[in-house]
Amino acid sequence: MPELPEVEVTRRGVADAMAGAVIESVALGKALRWPLGRPPEALHGLRVLAVRRRGKYLLVDLDHGMLLIHLGMSGSLRFEHQAEPQGVHDHFMLMTSKGTLRLRDPRRFGAVVWAASEASQEATRLLGRLGVEPLGQDFTVPGLIAAMQSSRLPIKQFLLGGRAVVGVGNIYASEALFLAGIRPTVRTSSIGPLRARRLHEAIRSVLARAVERGGSTLRDFAGADGNAGHFQLEAHVYGREGLPCRSCGAPIRSMRQGQRSTYYCQHCQKP
Repeated sequence: MPELPEVEVTRRGVADAMAGAVIESVALGKALRWPLGRPPEALHGLRVLAVRRRGKYLLVDLDHGMLLIHLGMSGSLRFEHQAEPQGVHDHFMLMTSKGTLRLRDPRRFGAVVWAASEASQEATRLLGRLGVEPLGQDFTVPGLIAAMQSSRLPIKQFLLGGRAVVGVGNIYASEALFLAGIRPTVRTSSIGPLRARRLHEAIRSVLARAVERGGSTLRDFAGADGNAGHFQLEAHVYGREGLPCRSCGAPIRSMRQGQRSTYYCQHCQKP
């Protein structure tokens, strides 16, 4: 599933190209995870003001309302100046005065939802419970410590929950915990201020580096330019079970946590 870095890479790949574009028509394919919630023709003539991101959602601000786009498990966005015909996996196409935005989603877990505003019921249903942005100014060490002190979850499950900080998905939670030297199974409330500060720094570092490297491509993801991400090539633990730790040489281990694979170094990450 595309995580926050992949969604941010996608946003950067389409935002400038779409700014100021006027919607001329909309083509829908098979049903996605949630309905558009608006007749497609009602979008005709609206202007794209900006493309933002909130967690794993792209927010396309229009001069009337907005579109919330989620890539699901296998979705990818392209903005094409010369659009190709609609393909079998193209389930949303936004034709504009500047080109075509195409959502290609073979597994159809993605969605495009219209909302009147970010404060509307349609938007708050999807965005209302999201934590602070990890790369923004609201993500602070004191705030993280306060949230951690009230949780009895294992630290990796705490991060994946997204209530305290949004968008730290499976890949990047494993990587951040490695950099912070914290075992994924440690109870969150038992982590002291020093290690919490290291975790805060590691989350920011890992996510920023992943954006710089174009995200991670494990199966389906490609950026808006069609290029694969490369962060997975330099991962310290994720997907490296049995391989030597890049820091100490001990074999990387894996386990299951909440139906997800977790990777860690028993030597470098302390309980």
